[in-house]
Order: sequence, then structure tokens, then C-alpha cells
Amino acid sequence: MKKIISIIILLLLICAAGAYYVLANQEGDIINMENKKVLVAYYSHSGNTEDLAKKIQKITNADLFEIIPKTPYSKDYNTVVAQAQKEKENNYMPELVSNGDTKNYDIIFVGTPVWWYTMASPVRTFLAKNDFTGKTIVPFCTHGGGGASMTYTDMQKIAPDAKVLQGFASYERTAKDSEVADWIKSLKL
Repeated sequence: MKKIISIIILLLLICAAGAYYVLANQEGDIINMENKKVLVAYYSHSGNTEDLAKKIQKITNADLFEIIPKTPYSKDYNTVVAQAQKEKENNYMPELVSNGDTKNYDIIFVGTPVWWYTMASPVRTFLAKNDFTGKTIVPFCTHGGGGASMTYTDMQKIAPDAKVLQGFASYERTAKDSEVADWIKSLKL
């Protein structure tokens, strides 16, 4: 009898999960990237965000753009943490080697490490120096345990004329290719 009740409960949970999936997918249309020009732009200090950016680029067959500050950040962790805090407090935007060019792209994946609960300063510069009017920004980030925090909402503030989707957050380099692919397949406008 316990076995039958367990099976019934399992079947109910599967049905409930399936119903949730159907309802969740009705909220928006899955993004079709076939006829869209896609860019993956990212800043990476330690290589974690670069690793995730390259996974996204491989899955989407997008162009890749690395956001590089003109003055490199220290390799010393504590020095970077202190500098990132000051930059956030002062809304500092460092000069970049190149601001990139988003005008020919429809969908722009924007990647960043999470520094002090938001995007790294070079990503703030990239967003501020480009026109995202009518474009879709798909954020992704890597973090050391605090999650995405305010990263996505802060991106929307800097690029108010873009549609900023819910992003993907990965603890350091733990994102599996299959998780990234599933996230990309589920993106909705």
C-alpha cells in the first residue's frame, strides 16, 4: 500500500511540474535567434566569466567581444576588492581599450563578474557607451557565492531603452554546458 501511495504522489508531482512548465512557457515567446544578429560581450577578471561567455558563444554561434579596461586591474584579490568597492561607491566608469559596437546586433549577451552586489565597472562603461535602444540584453554573471544580486536591475537602469531579460548566474566556473544550453533555450521575450 505504501508503494502505491508513493507512486501516486510521484505521478502527481510529475503532473504538477509539467503543468507549471506549460504555464511558465505561456508567459512569453521563446527567443528565436536564427534570424538575429547576436553578440556575447563580457568582462572577466579571473577567467570565470570568460569561460561562461565562450560556452554561450559556442551554443549561440554569436560574435564575441571582450570588454578590456585600458588600465588593467591588479591580480591581487584584496586590492581588486577594495578598488571595486570604491568604484561602485563613486559610480566610476573606467576607460576601455574599445567600447565595442552594438548597433548591428539584435541580442547582446552581457557578462560580468559580480563585484559588490552588481556588475564590474568595465561592464558599466560598456553599457553606458553603447546605444541599446530596441535591443535585447541577456545578462550573465559569475560570482563567489552571493548570486547575481542587483546586477540585472542595474543593467536595466543603465540601458533603459533595452529589454533586459532575467540572466544566468554561475558560481565561479561551475556552470555545465547542458545548464547553459537549457537556459538559452528557455529565454523568453
